[in-house]
Amino acid sequence: VQLQASGGGLVQAGGSLRLSCAASGSIFSINDMGWYRQAPGKQRELVATITGGGRTNYADPVKGRFTISRDNGKNTVYLQMNSLKPEDTAVYYCNAVVNRYNNWGQGTQVTVSS
Repeated sequence: VQLQASGGGLVQAGGSLRLSCAASGSIFSINDMGWYRQAPGKQRELVATITGGGRTNYADPVKGRFTISRDNGKNTVYLQMNSLKPEDTAVYYCNAVVNRYNNWGQGTQVTVSS
């Protein structure tokens, strides 16, 4: 099973980006999916998660600005990021519980300039 993330890039403060992460391989089930991020010199932290039933959870710093969603038919999770701030700059990693195992994507860089 592989998770392939895409959609990162450089954006000015106040701008938007949409991240995607597609799971591929021998998939029988996908439960929780989510996004985490790691800024330079900091630990990886939760951004948002979504259950198989669509229940979402957000870290306080991104509430009201980021939206997580998923397309179960495509085994894909999305992160719509609006009103981006310089402090959102980080490598963003997708995560998914696939076939009851925890899997991580390779990370995609998001850089927000002031």
